[in-house]
Amino acid sequence: MPRSMSKVSTDKFNEIIRVELPSAADSGIYLREIDEGHAELVLPYSAKSLRPGGTIAGPFMMMLADVCMFAVVLSMLGEIKLAVTTSLNINFLRKPSECDLVARGSIIKLGKRLAVVEVSIYSEDNIVAHATGTYSIPPQS
Repeated sequence: MPRSMSKVSTDKFNEIIRVELPSAADSGIYLREIDEGHAELVLPYSAKSLRPGGTIAGPFMMMLADVCMFAVVLSMLGEIKLAVTTSLNINFLRKPSECDLVARGSIIKLGKRLAVVEVSIYSEDNIVAHATGTYSIPPQS
């Protein structure tokens, strides 16, 4: 089934990362693909993101999930800078391989004031984490 067009382009969202999400930009996170209600982001493998034991640290996976959720919300609503995370729950399922991580997010429910999103994070073809989150949507003027 074909997806609908996103209200924000890949180039525009990558610009948002570069300009307005400096910690995500510093980690190398980028948007690879976006459609209305869906987004796919990549966290390049880097020694900067490792924790003791040689695995990618949880905070980096949480940031990847959160930025992916933000992309999903903007794909539905357009560029709304004050859409903010109100909750984030993540389950770490297995140790990632030494490779880039890919986050695939999709909308679960979009209301007038809240958006609920889920993200699965993959290392190679294995799911390594699953997150759900809620974003608060500011009133439209």
